[in-house]
Order: sequence, then C-alpha cells, then structure tokens
Amino acid sequence: MSPLFRRKQEADLVADATSSVDQEVSSESRPKGYTPSKKELGVVTPKRVSTGRRVQDPAPSNRKEAYKQLRERQRTERAEAAEGMRNGDERYLLARDRGPERSLVRDIVDSRRTVGSWFIGGAVVVLIGSSVPNPLIQQISTLIWAGLAVAVLLDSILIARRIKKLVKERFPQTGQRLGSLYLYGIMRGLTFRRMRVPKPKVALNAKI
Repeated sequence: MSPLFRRKQEADLVADATSSVDQEVSSESRPKGYTPSKKELGVVTPKRVSTGRRVQDPAPSNRKEAYKQLRERQRTERAEAAEGMRNGDERYLLARDRGPERSLVRDIVDSRRTVGSWFIGGAVVVLIGSSVPNPLIQQISTLIWAGLAVAVLLDSILIARRIKKLVKERFPQTGQRLGSLYLYGIMRGLTFRRMRVPKPKVALNAKI
C-alpha cells in the first residue's frame, strides 16, 4: 500500500471520529425533551406555492375618484343582475319569478305556441284599421279584434288547465295559489318569446 493512500485513509478515519464525537457532545448538551429540527435531520421543507390574489382597485385619492369607482361597481352589479335574471338564476330573480312552481309554469308556456304572443301585433293592426275612414275596413278591424280576444281567451283556458294538471302532479304539497300561477302563465304567454324574462329554457313542442 502506497504512503499517499495510507495517509488518505487515516485522514478519513480522523474526520469520522471527530464527527461522531461532535454528535455525541451535541446530543449530551441538549435537554432531555429536545426535538431535533428538520434541518438537523436533513429534511428539506418544500417552498409554499404562492397563490394569486385578486387585485383590488387602488384606493381613491379624492371624492371624484371614489364616486367614479362607485359608479363602475354599480354598473357591473347591474349588468350581472340583468344577465342572471335573463338566465333564470334564482339569486337575481324577482319574487314573482322564484320557486320551482314558477319555473314549471314558464316551461309549460315556453314549450307551446301561444295566441297571446300575436295579440299585440294584431292589436296594432286593428288600431290602424279602425283609424281609416272606411266603414268596411273598420268593420273588418272590429271582427279581427273580436276574433283575437276569443282566441286569447280559449288559449288562456288551455294554458291554465295544463298548469293545474302538471303542478298538482309534481308539487302536490305546494303552497302556491293556482290562480296566481294561472295569471303568471297567461301574462307570460302574452309576451313575445324573444322578449320573455327569464328567457325560455325549453324548445317549442318540447315534452314537459
């Protein structure tokens, strides 16, 4: 064995002995209930991943800036409320539109073609015809008006019967008054389909 290799082995033995002595001295100097840290045990603590936080608007520097931020927030809230109301979100609906019974009534009306949705257009035609100084046209306008009224009445009766049947089947213990549900459905049927709020969730002729 070469002298260089022998000296290297002796140096390693001395280093190991010194390290063990240091560990023994260190352990003896510690208190009885001492718990070694993760660093001493060689455990590396992973770094915490920082989560992004919502950036808030800077604090207003004056009253004008504060008023501007307030208007922006109000505009955003109104837009969210209008969108939520159109989509039928219960959080934004008016009291008259809330509840599963009202949702069912909307689906009943939206799944069929109603005569009432054409009532406004017919009323405009009748109004224009009645203003024409021609007795024949005025008589025709009166007949159209009477025909629309009868058609709307019959259609409203059919809607009410459908509402009564399905509400009693699906909500036998409901506390809603049927008369209120009838009126709610009939008034929705008088509105053009594209203008209804909340907007229709079912297609025409869909099975309810």
